[in-house]
Amino acid sequence: MRLPKSLLAFALLTAHLPIAAAQTITTPKQALGFNIGDDYHVANYTQLEAYWKKLATESDRMKLVSIGTTSEGRPQYMAIFSSPENLKNLDHYRDISRRLSLAKDLTDAQAHALAKEGKSVVWIDGGLHASETVGSQQIIEWVYQLASRNDEETLRFLHDSIILCVAANPDGQELVANWYMREPVPEKRKAEGPGTSPPRLWNKYAGHDNNRDFFMANLAETTNIDSQLFRTWYPQIMYNHHQTGPAGTVIFVPPFRDPFNYHFDPLIPMGIQSVGTAIHMRFIEEDKPGSTMRSGATYSTWYNGGLRTVTYFHNQIGILTEIIGSPTPWQLPLLPSKQLPTSDLPYPVKPQLWHYRQSIDYEMTANRAILDYASRNREQLLYDIYRMGKNSIERGQRDSWTVSPKRIAAVEAAAVDPERAARPGRAGAPAEGGRETSAPAKLYDSVLHDPAKRDPRVYILPATQPDFPTATKFINTLLKNGVTVLQASSDFTVEGKPYPKNSYIVKADQAYRPHILDMFEPQDHPNDFRYPGGPPIPPYDVTGYTLAMQMGVHYDRFYAAVEGPFKEITENLASPPTGDITGETAKTRGFLISHEYNDAVILTNRLLKAGCDVQWLQQPTEGLAAGAIWIPATPKSREIVTNSVTKLGLHATALATTPTGPTIKLKPIRIGLADQYGGSMPSGWTRFLLEQFEFPFEVVYPQTLDAGHLHDHYDVLILADGAIQRRAGSGDASERPNGQPKPEDIPAEFRPWLGRITPKTTIPQLQQFAQDGGTILTIGSSTALADLLHLPVRDGLTELRQEKEEPLPREKFYIPGSLLRAQIDNTVPLAYGLPTSLDVFFDNSPSFRLAPDAELNHVHAVSWYKGPSVLDSGWAWGQQYLDGTAAVVDIAVGKGRVVLFGPEIAFRGQPHGTFKLLFNGILTSASNPR
Repeated sequence: MRLPKSLLAFALLTAHLPIAAAQTITTPKQALGFNIGDDYHVANYTQLEAYWKKLATESDRMKLVSIGTTSEGRPQYMAIFSSPENLKNLDHYRDISRRLSLAKDLTDAQAHALAKEGKSVVWIDGGLHASETVGSQQIIEWVYQLASRNDEETLRFLHDSIILCVAANPDGQELVANWYMREPVPEKRKAEGPGTSPPRLWNKYAGHDNNRDFFMANLAETTNIDSQLFRTWYPQIMYNHHQTGPAGTVIFVPPFRDPFNYHFDPLIPMGIQSVGTAIHMRFIEEDKPGSTMRSGATYSTWYNGGLRTVTYFHNQIGILTEIIGSPTPWQLPLLPSKQLPTSDLPYPVKPQLWHYRQSIDYEMTANRAILDYASRNREQLLYDIYRMGKNSIERGQRDSWTVSPKRIAAVEAAAVDPERAARPGRAGAPAEGGRETSAPAKLYDSVLHDPAKRDPRVYILPATQPDFPTATKFINTLLKNGVTVLQASSDFTVEGKPYPKNSYIVKADQAYRPHILDMFEPQDHPNDFRYPGGPPIPPYDVTGYTLAMQMGVHYDRFYAAVEGPFKEITENLASPPTGDITGETAKTRGFLISHEYNDAVILTNRLLKAGCDVQWLQQPTEGLAAGAIWIPATPKSREIVTNSVTKLGLHATALATTPTGPTIKLKPIRIGLADQYGGSMPSGWTRFLLEQFEFPFEVVYPQTLDAGHLHDHYDVLILADGAIQRRAGSGDASERPNGQPKPEDIPAEFRPWLGRITPKTTIPQLQQFAQDGGTILTIGSSTALADLLHLPVRDGLTELRQEKEEPLPREKFYIPGSLLRAQIDNTVPLAYGLPTSLDVFFDNSPSFRLAPDAELNHVHAVSWYKGPSVLDSGWAWGQQYLDGTAAVVDIAVGKGRVVLFGPEIAFRGQPHGTFKLLFNGILTSASNPR
């Protein structure tokens, strides 16, 4: 029998691999002392690092590289696998992947030729969520198998592909593994229950939210990973391992449920479906039951911030799986509903005692299924990523439209009443029976593709905007995500509007156009209900997150090509123009700086740390609004101002006379940031911000709060979302909170972290702190402190039912993570430097109604919602209920104050546009102005 040419070629190839077969590869057990997947055993990152370094010396198919350092300073490693021949030409294949992904200056014929020559690039990671230990362990086993196996399939993988194996969260792996393994008797090690989780977040700042950071790239690990995905390797497939699988099943594998993001190229959802189907089929072929898809879990592809979801906006096929498993054996339960085969669960699994190695074996199957798909479809994957990039470039060069629910609603309205076509609206809940009547075909062009609603081709961020350094930070998020950004080398004019030198220009005619639109344009999430009039279906994550809006960036849209004196930013990151001081002379009495700069707070903190005088002017001065920062000149302050404004990109004006009028004199601030045993993600993100903007602070745990005398140690306490629950019940600190261990079960150094904020023990101490002159800043759910202190505000989102005020049900009001337009009173110190309206991040957040005698009790609404439609980006069902309610309230309590921030003003380190509310609240706490 004659072999087909392809098999004959492969046979000839494998005949030249005797060296690989003869290599001696250290096994995991030889290196670690146990096999990967052995019950009661988890390897930490120190062990992974040492093992991978050893394998790299033993295998000629492996190259080990560091992609950067982690938040805690560890090297983050990536193991690159391919055939020895491919590794010799690694730069060449990487360049092919880059050229096809960016799709620039290529013809279809050239792309086909490159796809034929190139190798598919596949990313496989593990351990992003460190508590999901299957992921961090399977990547160790996977690297060993790639280094050691010489079966025909593995050699084919190595010939056809370049495989990037990444430890996604080294710090977390070290912490979680060490915590689990601290018990010397293996059989006593537990993975669930009180005391089994580490005492702090397993990402230094973000914990679980490290998988919500990928368009923002705040974290070191995110920046490292983004650099490989979008600026170095450009893989066609990336596989992100997670845990835990849906109850009654073993593993969730795509396809995902709707909705998918409307900016995607249509090839993305089809590619996800194709790869996911290949994984399901291989599970069944290997008699591994229990894989589910679509309706089997809540996972969708709407949100941009996840590791696998951000890839969709870069034309890469991102795969997420969620598997069961634990180093401690556990019982897979019997759920009767999961025993009936369906199209989303074709092969149910029987209940059984589940062992760790079973999960590892499933993960190996999934990895191999993806590599098999990438090998067999190598040319198609390489060409398709080019085709998607080319599609994006072409859409950015012509009139194009993104169809969304609002546009569908406009067509439906026009079909009934043409005059309604231009009115704002959105698609509602599905009609009874799902029936839909047709609309006149002419509405396709006149309404659905209304020329006034087409997508922008160019965005310009003028250098004259009030906070250009923050606009530069926004640009850097785009650069980290591989977007091409231009900067003006001289002044220019577009459609009659002048722009200065250094303005940023982002053109949409590039391969990553979906990401660009998603960062600049509002998200329009569909209304998604279980049935007409029924409860909403919660999205996988937030629904509205437009980053330019969150960051308060000013930008203009243009709908035709724009040319000018533009140069591409080729450095890794952009920097704002060097700051300056104008008017400085020997007679300079001080320096004046706008409060509109976020980074002015860094300068302020440096000056206060050095003992320099800093004041806020309470009246407009020298063309600057109230709140301008006045720094009297001394040799020390002059040095700090000169060095800081230059590097931070601030503009300062030197004055020969001291401004007149009332001022707020700032003082060094003693900050306490509340946290809890096990770590709080909102508190962690707040800690990140405080460090970035150089605030001094201490982390405070409930036992410290309960001890009282707080004003002796702090001027301000920050209670982030979750520190207090919105409807807190009674309780005492002596009660052991659910999920927390007994003190004797944890090391002594962590016992002071135990406890929780309780009405009986903690709240009286917080009240006394405020009475004594302290400031308490509450965010999100922690604004429930107002109820506990009986302050003159009430819940703004209630209705009267049976003569009793009750919270609005979800069927009437539901806003899961969206950007809302709020009004601001920027004449008060808490809101200095802000515009009169801005976007706030609202995640089913509280809002407030003030008592009739609020002003008499020194209660002031600093921000509020106005009108029946306040949604700017995302999904807001029942938003009209917010009309007239307050978003931010400043309340006098004794000599001090309590500030209620309903919106998430520091959410995941993203909404730079609302950071000033937090910063101003901190800096005015010692002076306590009202």
